[in-house]
Amino acid sequence: MVKQAKFFRKQAKTAERMALAYSDAELSQNFLNMAKAYRSQADVLKAKEKSKAKKKSNKK
Repeated sequence: MVKQAKFFRKQAKTAERMALAYSDAELSQNFLNMAKAYRSQADVLKAKEKSKAKKKSNKK
């Protein structure tokens, strides 16, 4: 899952670069919204991974 989170963070950075590249305000905002969504997804995946690791350590 860490690889997936890393992928989503990379996509977020790409979307932010795209937002800066366009002068159209609506299009730029759409890319920024996409970046935010990608980061949120990455955060969820990372939280799940931490939770999973914590459960494993509690079993020992």
